[in-house]
Amino acid sequence: MLFMLIVKASHHSEAGKLPSAQLREAMSRYNEELIEAGVRIMAKGLHPSSNGLRISFPKPGEEPVVTEGPFAPSPDLVAGFILIDVKSKEEAVHWATRMPDPQGHGEGQIELRQVFEAPDITEE
Repeated sequence: MLFMLIVKASHHSEAGKLPSAQLREAMSRYNEELIEAGVRIMAKGLHPSSNGLRISFPKPGEEPVVTEGPFAPSPDLVAGFILIDVKSKEEAVHWATRMPDPQGHGEGQIELRQVFEAPDITEE
């Protein structure tokens, strides 16, 4: 089962500030544990929304609207992700709760979401 650990952005990550050396070391250890357990597929951090674009589709059949960042602070902004392949939701929760506070400063938040896989998708 594929799960994505979505690391939510904070005002520090949106400002482009890197985590402390101590937090970077803790995250490296955590990623090594994921690799050694054979569950990590990919892990990446994202640039702040000031470097991003948002594409919206307000009217069906019409051209999409492209908006340049930065975007207003919201709980929807993402700072990074880790994709893991585990045997159960419980195992995914286990790994998610072992992650160090990804933002530091008590600001970290992770959203855990299962990824659709080809057999899960059916056409209606």
